[in-house]
Amino acid sequence: MNSDNALWQGRWDGDQENCQRIFQKVQLVTDYDTIHPNDFALHGFAVDEGVRRNKGRVGAKDAPDVIRRNMSNFPVQSSEFRLLDFGNVFCLNQNLEAAQKDLSERVSLALKNEAKSIVFGGGHEVTYAHYTGVKMAFPDQKIGIINFDAHFDNREPEPGVGASSGTGFWQIAQEGEIHSLHIGIQKNSNTKKLFETAEQFQMQYLLSDEIYFENLSYLKSRMDALFQKVDKVYVTICMDVFNASIAPGVSAAAYNGIFADATFMACFRHILHHNKTIALDVAEVNPQYDIQDRTARLAASLVNEWFM
Repeated sequence: MNSDNALWQGRWDGDQENCQRIFQKVQLVTDYDTIHPNDFALHGFAVDEGVRRNKGRVGAKDAPDVIRRNMSNFPVQSSEFRLLDFGNVFCLNQNLEAAQKDLSERVSLALKNEAKSIVFGGGHEVTYAHYTGVKMAFPDQKIGIINFDAHFDNREPEPGVGASSGTGFWQIAQEGEIHSLHIGIQKNSNTKKLFETAEQFQMQYLLSDEIYFENLSYLKSRMDALFQKVDKVYVTICMDVFNASIAPGVSAAAYNGIFADATFMACFRHILHHNKTIALDVAEVNPQYDIQDRTARLAASLVNEWFM
């Protein structure tokens, strides 16, 4: 684990509460007992071993610090805002499973101390780790997952390869009933077998073609249906759900992906404002392929929505 104060820099407009920016409020910590209820607890998941195993473009392991840098200068909108940065989890010797376990345990500690969990990925292998941490913190409650993604990530692990960025929901389904809603699914990004697996696991989904303004009431009703049947909700955003023009720096670019337009933002804010939402991550930002930090900036902006 590490935290670097040099990453949290921005424009200085003064110490007054109405002038402050995130870099002035973030605290670099290692002690989970310092958490106050409703603090935001941030972990970086500097790992893309799952992307490598999934034959994707590696580089997402470098994203957490880039996202931090792009978040630093956002103005603070709430006087009660507290962000605790617990640093990064790394993957040593290609041991993805150990890195996932490390993150899960840290997320669980944060949630047990009544924080809201934020994770900056890393590859989308963060999903299994983050979900497991939520489940560890609330073992007797139903955990719902809202996944913004072009892909189902429900592949069965390949023999001799193991878990990857594409197997998270298959892994979760092996541990019991899964409660998930996948938003932005692309027909040209998932084989027929993956759609069949989604049906088998009762993974609910909305195709990218369904995300348009006239359909907003229906979209919200699908989200509300998930909220009604679970106790806690974890939200994960794979940045490849977005069109490559606004998110070029990902492991698998989607040239017909969705946009962060009024319809998307209305759906996203509807989710963040729900009192059952307790965890959020962004995944698959790949700085090696980003242009002008567009993808990292978008990821940071989406997380910042939860701070307002």
